Amino acid sequence: MNGLLDALPDAQRALLTTAPRDSELLERPMLAVLSDRREFDDGWIFERKLDGIRALGARSGERVRLLSRTGLPMRNYPEIGEALGRQPCGDFTVDGEIVAFSDGRTDFARLQQRMQITDPERARATGIAVEYHVFDLLRLDGVDVSRLPLRTRKSLLRRALRFGAPLRFTPHRNSGGQAELDEACARGWEGLIAKRADGRYQRRRSPDWLKLKCARGQELVIGGFTEPAGSRVGFGALLVGYYEDGRLRYAGKVGTGYDRRTLVRLRAVLDAWEIPRPAFADAHRIRERTAHWVRPDLVAQIGFTEWTRDGMLRHPRFLGLRDDKEPAAVVREEPAPG
Repeated sequence: MNGLLDALPDAQRALLTTAPRDSELLERPMLAVLSDRREFDDGWIFERKLDGIRALGARSGERVRLLSRTGLPMRNYPEIGEALGRQPCGDFTVDGEIVAFSDGRTDFARLQQRMQITDPERARATGIAVEYHVFDLLRLDGVDVSRLPLRTRKSLLRRALRFGAPLRFTPHRNSGGQAELDEACARGWEGLIAKRADGRYQRRRSPDWLKLKCARGQELVIGGFTEPAGSRVGFGALLVGYYEDGRLRYAGKVGTGYDRRTLVRLRAVLDAWEIPRPAFADAHRIRERTAHWVRPDLVAQIGFTEWTRDGMLRHPRFLGLRDDKEPAAVVREEPAPG
């Protein structure tokens, strides 16, 4: 066993098991629950919430894999794969977020320019620097460590890997609440992630991880678009929604947040996926005379201020497309009770 694991207390060593060679640890990551909770005891730790793409990284000897949260290989970040391959530790699985920065803040729109390029060399040639901020350890030297307390996993992670651009260790604070969230928001952060310090890693959405956001936003499914007006090119607005009881519900139109290149490129994709009738179960709510309908196969990240009483987005804006979430998994996110 790894020397770091040998040094663990007996009670924690008893939680270790052998990890399968092609481990189910790569099947899906642990996900956080949106929450309005603002008071926490000392059983929680707090990390910066990053606006990027979730990724599981794994190395087994010479084999290095970087996978999206839906299990798709991510080849457009070759520098991250190379950094994982240079580690002195030859067998591990980690969890983290791939981000791009602009003026010290994570910039999803900037990262979007790398997300759309699948050729590794073309992606590298964009000049857009990306970083992989790693915050959890699932496997180490053939051992499944996911049942260990989070504090212990993070301690092992910090000592098992060598960090430096583009591979970053995600630090944490031992206290958090409304004041700390206000401070994070004032610094231009997306918010905080509160995590139970003694929690194990669970491959599902769990209340042991809570999202404390500075602003509202979530993924939504594109089900249509409108024609542009005036000097606008491409399209006027996207018609978006979410799934409820297996049916696509309309959430509003998104007409801001696009540059000219995005309008033109996305219109070409939408035209190819046009269908004669809407996929929205409540299409009667849509009063757009120039509406076109598309297969609900695209997911967009949308920022907004709040949900209205009738279930519509207020002041929505387009932030980018996401290819790391299945459309059928997109539901309306509501804060969990505090």
